[in-house]
Amino acid sequence: MIDLISEPLSYEFMRRAFLAAILAGGVASLIGTFVVLRGMAFMGDALSHAVLPGIAVAHLTRHSIYAGAFLAGLITTMGIGYLSRHRRLSEDTAIGIFFTGMFALGIVIISTMQSYSIDLVHFLFGNVLAVTSDDLWLMSGAAFLILLAFALFGRAWVIYSFDPAFAETSGLPVGLLHYGLMILISLAIVVAMQTVGVVMVLAMLVTPPATARLLAGRVPAIMVLSFIFSTLAAVLGLYSSYYMNIASGAAIVLWATIIFMPVFIFAPKVKLFVQQYHQLRQRCAGKVG
Repeated sequence: MIDLISEPLSYEFMRRAFLAAILAGGVASLIGTFVVLRGMAFMGDALSHAVLPGIAVAHLTRHSIYAGAFLAGLITTMGIGYLSRHRRLSEDTAIGIFFTGMFALGIVIISTMQSYSIDLVHFLFGNVLAVTSDDLWLMSGAAFLILLAFALFGRAWVIYSFDPAFAETSGLPVGLLHYGLMILISLAIVVAMQTVGVVMVLAMLVTPPATARLLAGRVPAIMVLSFIFSTLAAVLGLYSSYYMNIASGAAIVLWATIIFMPVFIFAPKVKLFVQQYHQLRQRCAGKVG
């Protein structure tokens, strides 16, 4: 049993893979908490696909794929905001326009290539086993920026996520908070895309936080549980990939879904049991008093 656990860790590429997967899962669970609370799953899906032309252009020009992806996400964020606020279009409509337009542009650019590079395929479908030390440093830098943003504006984002109207009447810059959150989603996608690929990055943004949301109501608890679930999915996914010779990114996403299912089924019963337990304690305390 010990050998089964320790054998993958004897390889440097696997150690890097575990670090990258846990780092990406942690960032995705933090941002994903607000994606779930604000009902922004469609936005997350749009941004994860809209980075495709940035990846393709960066690959063609031999520049940083991470920078290209983030720039494409930034352009999409600004474009969606402009269309929805200044051209009398709903945000969903603006998302649909930019989502399909940017994704189509990425496909057109890729179709002009004579052959697809292995690196490009890794970013599209994920290959955490190919993460390099430089990738880890870039991911760590992006994760630090996200943590810094939440240290400065986290409380405001919590208020905005639960009650945008109250946030606006309280004098909080709602528009700035909305744009800032979309930019952080783009940054989280950049961190996670090497792990699970842009095609499945939405799963890491939504599934662990959604699982945590079934068990907790407070934002800090949701974040902690989400990180635990994403880390568990990453570890189980990488071990499955190593021993079963299957795609690492897909294995991680599949395990996140597997973890979600029993929680979805049994969470109401667990919550009911906890409520009844607390009510019983209060009654006992009242009788003693």
